Amino acid sequence: MELFTDRPGDEGLPGRERGFAMAAVMTMATMSVFDGSMVNIALPQIARALDISAGAAVWVSNAYLLSASMALAIFAAMASHIGFRSIFVGGLALFTLSSLGCALSSSLDVLVFMRVLQGIGAAATLSIGPAILRSVFPTRLLGRILGLNALSIATSTAIAPVLGGTILSALSWQWLFAINIPLGIIAMTLALRVIPANPAATRQPFDFAGAVLSAAMLGALIMAADAFSRPGADDLATAVTFGLVAVLAGVAFVWRQRHATKPLLPLGMFASSRFSLAALTSLASFVSQGITFVALPFLFQSVYGYSAFVSALLFTPWPLGIILAAPHAGRLADRYPAAIISTIGLAVFGVGLLLLAQLPEHPQFWDIGLRSFVCGLGFGCFQSPNNREMLSNASRENSGYASGVLAIMRTFGQCLGAAVVGVTLSVYAANSVIQEAHAVKLSLWIAVMATGLAVAISVSRLRGQRHDLQEEK
Repeated sequence: MELFTDRPGDEGLPGRERGFAMAAVMTMATMSVFDGSMVNIALPQIARALDISAGAAVWVSNAYLLSASMALAIFAAMASHIGFRSIFVGGLALFTLSSLGCALSSSLDVLVFMRVLQGIGAAATLSIGPAILRSVFPTRLLGRILGLNALSIATSTAIAPVLGGTILSALSWQWLFAINIPLGIIAMTLALRVIPANPAATRQPFDFAGAVLSAAMLGALIMAADAFSRPGADDLATAVTFGLVAVLAGVAFVWRQRHATKPLLPLGMFASSRFSLAALTSLASFVSQGITFVALPFLFQSVYGYSAFVSALLFTPWPLGIILAAPHAGRLADRYPAAIISTIGLAVFGVGLLLLAQLPEHPQFWDIGLRSFVCGLGFGCFQSPNNREMLSNASRENSGYASGVLAIMRTFGQCLGAAVVGVTLSVYAANSVIQEAHAVKLSLWIAVMATGLAVAISVSRLRGQRHDLQEEK
């Protein structure tokens, strides 16, 4: 296989060791996908088992998301001080041990605390996963390996709901966390063997003030999005308060990064228009995906009347489309401009969302699946070339930071998308299926508009790319 074949002048690790590093990174990515999707399915069962309300059970999910989001930028920066292997293996160990703690939890407080630790461990690995792949694979294979990474995540997304439902039908919810333990041990063994020990270590001081401001900004944004997604005047006041905290912390963070000797996030990376536009394109596209992934279950179950299991099956064509498109898109991005490939993918993704927004009142099963499949094809064609564009337009010493930015764009895009659906349902949906259907369709149309914005940003970078090529000539 060409991914593991050495050529003269190749950077990174020898072919066989690349395979082990790829397996470690993708195993952790699979664990994080499983942990999110399957745990969400188990929330009603957890609520009954711990004798808590459904609203309290939601914090089993929110605690993980909140802690992971707050730590992403911090771990991306720490990688330049103590190296990829230390961060990745430490994060894996924390994630695996806290998974055991989740499985042994007998109260909500303990479970939420363990989920916070899980989120921190996940942030440590996910913030630098793409950067590790860049460090161990030669540049000529970067698009292909990022495509395979997207393929791995899409496959996990496809089977997670079905696997979670199967486990819950035969075993207790604790087993959803217990399955992480053997996977974590395997990934740690591989990571300790092949991931470079200290590829970019530095003795410069760590930006603790920037880390605190970053955590405050990102955490407040998540809390504001969560509050906006719930109805009620008190929730609106909470959302506004957290929003103001996020803005103030964000302003202070930017000021700090401009004046720090060794900033947490080098703002010079964003001087590259291709990097900045790829990051903005990623943010807008994940807003669209976040809206759709939250809105469609309401459409399938509340409006069309399908069961939760059938709704999970209706989602399957989406990751299937990613599975089919992502490896080929990554391969094409190694041969042709990645921005062109990702723009084409975004356009196809937008067409798929437009088709979903125009679903009839009583669609056929295959009709829903076909429209979702078009979305998956488009997103699979977009994601890995766009990730390649981001990473290849940051220097190798900044690859850890660039990987963190990539993870932040994905996380906050999805959070903002979820908040949009929550606000739409709160404002337009009452105790009527017709009104709820209207709110869900409106959410899908907002997703179409967000994708249109992503396409416009992506097209603007094509013009900039042509200008750069003309200057080089």
